[in-house]
Order: sequence, then structure tokens, then C-alpha cells
Amino acid sequence: MTLRRFPILMTAFALGCLAQAPPQPPPGPGGPPAGPGAPPANAGGLRPLSAIPVPRPSNLGKYVRDERALVALGKALYWDMQVGSDGKTACATCHFHAGADHRSQNQLADPLAPFVLNATLGPDDFPFHKLADPNDNRSRVLANSTARAGSAGVPRRSLTGFVPGRPADDGFDLADAPSFSLNGANLRQVTGRNAPSVIDAVFNFRNFWDGRASNIFTGMTPFGESDARPNAVVSVNGGLVAEQVRVDNSSLASQAVGPVVNSVEMAYEGRTWPKVARRLLGARPLAMQRVSPTDSVLGQFANPAGPGLSGPATYAMLVQSAFQPAYWNSTQSVDGFGQAEFNFALFFGLAVQAYESTLISGNTRFDRFLGGDGTALNPQEQAGLALFRGRAACATCHGGPETTQASVRNSQRVDLVVGRNPGLDVGFFRTGATPIAQDIGLGGLDDFGRLLSIAATRDSAALPAAQGAFKSPALRNVEFTGPYFHNGGQATLEQVIDFYSRGGDFPTPNNPTGVRRLNLNAGERASLVALLKSMSDDRVRFERAPFDHPELCVPVGAAETAPGVVRIQTADPRFTLSAADKWVGFPPTGAQGSSVPLQTFDEMLRGIGNDGSRAHAMTGACRIFP
Repeated sequence: MTLRRFPILMTAFALGCLAQAPPQPPPGPGGPPAGPGAPPANAGGLRPLSAIPVPRPSNLGKYVRDERALVALGKALYWDMQVGSDGKTACATCHFHAGADHRSQNQLADPLAPFVLNATLGPDDFPFHKLADPNDNRSRVLANSTARAGSAGVPRRSLTGFVPGRPADDGFDLADAPSFSLNGANLRQVTGRNAPSVIDAVFNFRNFWDGRASNIFTGMTPFGESDARPNAVVSVNGGLVAEQVRVDNSSLASQAVGPVVNSVEMAYEGRTWPKVARRLLGARPLAMQRVSPTDSVLGQFANPAGPGLSGPATYAMLVQSAFQPAYWNSTQSVDGFGQAEFNFALFFGLAVQAYESTLISGNTRFDRFLGGDGTALNPQEQAGLALFRGRAACATCHGGPETTQASVRNSQRVDLVVGRNPGLDVGFFRTGATPIAQDIGLGGLDDFGRLLSIAATRDSAALPAAQGAFKSPALRNVEFTGPYFHNGGQATLEQVIDFYSRGGDFPTPNNPTGVRRLNLNAGERASLVALLKSMSDDRVRFERAPFDHPELCVPVGAAETAPGVVRIQTADPRFTLSAADKWVGFPPTGAQGSSVPLQTFDEMLRGIGNDGSRAHAMTGACRIFP
């Protein structure tokens, strides 16, 4: 460990203005208390979300001194486009729309077969697996795509350096793999799985589709106790001591630290967390983006004259306000980086987790009905709920107040015998959305070579059951989070219900965790769709607090001058291989939200709402990158 003097910025602004932040309610599901009377009896353990506590780390105080400041830091980092290496990619870029991704152009990846680059998805592209009879998975296959509807990240580039406070890293284009190069022009790379929503994700024991974001946060990577390195340094008696980090109930923190250094999602190749910190700690938060003065967390710090937070705020100051001094106040260094730079992944993960833990959508008609308000659901929705609990067996995977079995409350349950299989990770199921060989999901390994499956780690005989299994997602606000499944292969809720009615696309009859054919009639299907829509929280629908946000621009493919021909970026000589982006923009919303509801994915594919009657219609101008 090499030690040197490293200045740490500290001003009264950081502690002063954040100390004046309005009190945040303790993290909780939100919404009104349950109505009179016991929740209706059910087989799936369904209760309102308000009936359970929000998972919290037991040792957060070891690292954090001001949780209000932590939430403010987390919201700024989550929405800030400066976090990406290109200075244009935020965490929110892939999770801006009800916590998920709403884009349709340049969203495909396919490691198995050629696919149309820079494609714009339309209604006819879904479902990815088309059958002559949508009610029968044994009928003739009309079309089948092995593509995945993922999320566009960054172009393939190499990191060469960084300047503190600058909005982007220095780097240069790399000749891309053919999968994301269109006639010699590099497109933004696309992830291999659909982006799940971050809303209500605090209730998940593990995050990511394959569960690789561990419930135990170890400070720098998603992989929990597989990463046994000392990922933090703490000040002790005037010196720096290497320390292992272990924070429980923190799969959101584990998830948050993955994309920022991933060379498809947000990073130039060669980026590390201390390098991220060196540029960001001196940067002005949200420097390019406007913040509403009524933003529920950041409003009082909004700059009335333009973008960013007001005053001389930097991320270093916000870190110092939120975290215990022992993790940032040393003037010594570690391998050429200051203490705060070395510990920045710890700060980032815990801060983003704190913000996302406020994104809880328990104020739905579905929750009010489960809380005892018998009028909250209409007869069709109640019929759907009866099916959900009963013959359709939806609650098998989507039970409990969280509407997922993959919850923290279920974390201690690893069933040793399920049917004929010797082990199964609770909350992970094989649905038949893709063949097992195309994506083994939970059956894979983490970056340290350890099995992702807890059951298979305990008993290797459980590995076959883990292969092809994926985390069961929660269902609130599912109306707005299409496309669906880990491959994004279904565009509408109607297609999802058809999928389950026919028993999946690639049935696995010998697997007891696979779905079974339901043979639902048209009325039953409509009832289930109606029930799913009753699970939307109007605060999400209209982007009201805590779901309000700063301004954001997102890339939506590359402009083509002719079919298959895209324009190269010409303004920057470092990026002569990169296609020029198209952009759409979303203005900031304050605590009162929008006057119009969010657009659904199906509406976006059909152009419904482009007249201004829907929020996040993908037609708004981007002020930042015109």
C-alpha cells in the first residue's frame, strides 16, 4: 500500500445545506394504511405491501452518518449522465420509465444469430416466438427469434484518462465486434437481457435476473462473499487500514456497482472504481441537467439559473455529508488514489440503494383491496384475482405482499426437495421463455467462479434445476414495464397471459418448476390483464413523489442517412468510428408529477400518446444534446 498526501475538499455548504433537507419519512411502502377488516383469505399469501417492513441493513450506521444526505446523494448519482464514461449515460438511462427501459430502437442483441442492427421495434416484431395457434405451444412455429430486447449502453471504447470535474472520460473508439458495427460505424452496445424495474426491488433478496447481485454487499462488486477482498480503507489512529465490507440486506447496493464499470453498459474498457471517483468527486452533481425546485429530494438544491445543483456543490461534498469521516477524511492515499476515491464504490452502492429504497409503490387499488376495501377492485378484476390465487396459480411465483417469491422474507427458505429435484433456489423459476441452452441464468457462475445458485452451491445435484431459471419479478406497475421476461420477448400483458395460458414457448414437462398449460378462455385472460393493471400505483403513473426526477436525455439509436447507413460523429477526432446518436429528452418533474400518464410499451410501439397525451412518449426534444 503506497501512501501519499491527497487533498479532500470540504466546505460548510455540504454539511450546511444538506442538514437543512426536509425530513424524509422512514423507508416504507407508502400509501394509506390498510382498510378495516382482515385481508381476504387467499392461497398465495397476498397482503398489501404496507403489511411488511422494508428491508434495511443492520450495520448502516458504521458507514453512514446522515441518511437524508445519503438519499440525496443517491438520487443525484442515479440520474446523473456524467456517471457514464461518455458523460451521457446514467443509471436512469436504462431505468427511467417506471424503473425500466422504454426505448425501441437499437435495443436488440443476439449472441447466437445475425440480427438487424439499429432496428426500430414495432408491434409486428412481437412476440419473438410466433405460433400458428397462440393457444398451443405445440402448433407450427411461424417465426422464432433468438434475439433479446436489452438496453443500449455505451459504444465500445478504451479509457485513456480522466480529468477531475470533467463530464466524460477520455478515450478512443475501438474496432467493434461485428455484432454492433453497422457498415464500419460503431453503434451503442446492447445488453443481453431486458432491464427489470428498480421500483420495489428493495424487497428482492437478490437482484439481476440471474441473482448475481448478492444480498451481502462487499463494497465494490455485485458478487457478495465471493469477493473476499478488503474493498475499503478506514482511518485508524492517523493511518489507513484495509477493511472488508459486509453489509446485509443490500442487494440493491450490490446491483448498483456492476453497470458503472461494465464495458457494455456504462464504461470504457479499462475503467475502475477509483478512476470513476477521480473524475466524479470534483464534478458538480447533475451539471448538465435541470432539477425542479419542487423535486421531493433535490428541490431545495436546484439551481434557479440553469442546470445542476446550486452553490459550489461537488460530489465530494455530498459524500462528506452522508458518510462517516473515517471513510473519507484521510489525506493519505492507496496505490495513487485518495481514500475517498478508493472507497467510492462503497459510497455509490449504499447511496443509490438508499434512494432506490424510497421507490416503493404500495398505493395501488390492488393493495387497497387486499387491505380490506372491497370496492377497490371491480368485478372483472376480482375475477382475475380469484384466478391469480387459484387455477392460474400465479401466486406460486408471485405470492406474498411483494408479489414475488424471490423476497428477503423468503431468503432463509431453500427447499431441499421440490418434486423430484434435489434443490431449488426460492423465487427462481424456469418459465420456458427461452430454451435452457440459450441462457442458463441461475445456472451460471459469478466473476469469481462461484455458482450463482445457492441450492447448487450446497448440493451439486441441484444444478440441473438451476439451469435456465430466472428470478421471479414483482408485478406492481407491470403495465408500464414492457417488454416482458428476461429476453423482452413479449410486448403486451395480453401476450404474457397468452404465453402462460399455453404453458410457455419452450415447455419443460420434466421440470416441476416449469409453467403448465392453463387453457384460459378469452374472459379469463381479460380478467387477469385487468388485475395486473390494478397493480399500478398512480404516483408511478404520473411521476409523483417519490417517483419524480431531474431532466434526462436518452439515446434512441443512430440516425440513418439511407437504409443501413448511419452518420459518423465528426466533431470529436477521438470517436471517428462512432455513429452519431439520436436523442429524446424528458423535462424534470417535481413532487406533483406530470399532468398526463406514462406511455405503455404497447402504446409507444403504436404511436399512441405522441400527441402529448402520454408522458415519456419517445418524441420529446433533448435540450442537452440537440
